[in-house]
Amino acid sequence: MSARRMLVVGAHSADFVWRSAGTVAAHTAAGGEALVVALSYGERGESGALWKQEGQTEENVKRIRHEEATKAAAAVGAEFRAFDLGDYPLHVSPESIGELAELMRDFAPHVVLTHPEKDPFNPDHPVAHEAVARARLLTSGAGVASGFRTAPPSEFLAFEPHQPELCGFTPTVYVDITPVFARKVDAMSCMAAQQYLQEYYAQRADQRGNHARKVTGDDKIRQAEAFHRLLPNVVGAL
Repeated sequence: MSARRMLVVGAHSADFVWRSAGTVAAHTAAGGEALVVALSYGERGESGALWKQEGQTEENVKRIRHEEATKAAAAVGAEFRAFDLGDYPLHVSPESIGELAELMRDFAPHVVLTHPEKDPFNPDHPVAHEAVARARLLTSGAGVASGFRTAPPSEFLAFEPHQPELCGFTPTVYVDITPVFARKVDAMSCMAAQQYLQEYYAQRADQRGNHARKVTGDDKIRQAEAFHRLLPNVVGAL
C-alpha cells in the first residue's frame, strides 16, 4: 500500500507552520508524505521584522522567507514549494490555478489542507481558499469520467485561522499532536521573521488539546490542532 499523501496550501510561506505543522508532523511520523505549497512568500505583508534592516530588498526578503519555510517544512518531514505570486494583494491567475491543479494531479493527495473561505482581517487567505477549491475540483473531475488527466478526489479541510470566531470557523476535526509537538515548536522557531506568533500558537495548541481531551476523554492529549471539514466524510458504517 502506498503512503498517504498530504498537501497543504497556504497564501504565505509561514501559514502552514502556525496552523498545521503539528498535523503534518503526525502525518509524516506515521509514514505519510507531505508537500507544503505557498502561493506567496508573504514578503510584503508578513515580514515586517525583515524590513527593519537597512537596505532591505524584496528579493532578499523572499530569499530569507524561502530558507525559513524550507527549514520549517523539513522539521516536520515535508517538502516546501513556492509559487511566488506576490502578496497583499495575492492574485491567482487562471494559469496559476492550472499549475496548482497539475501539481495536484501529479501528487494525488489523499487530504488537502488550506485556509477557510472567510477572513475579514487578511485579504489573501480567502483568495487562497478559492484557488485551492477550484484547482481541486479541476483535478478530480468531480468524480466522473473526464477528457483530461485526473486524480482521485481528496479529503478537504480548512485549518484554523488566527481569529476563528470572526472567520466563521467551527472545528469539526481535532488532530492530537502531543507526540510531535516538539517538532511543531522546531518548525515555528525557523520563522524568525514572525517570532511574535510562536507563543500565540503554542498556547493555541494547548487550548485545542484541552478541547480534544473533553471530546475524547483521553487525558494523555496535551496539544492538538483544529480543522473544519469542508466536504462530508464517507464511512461504511457507524
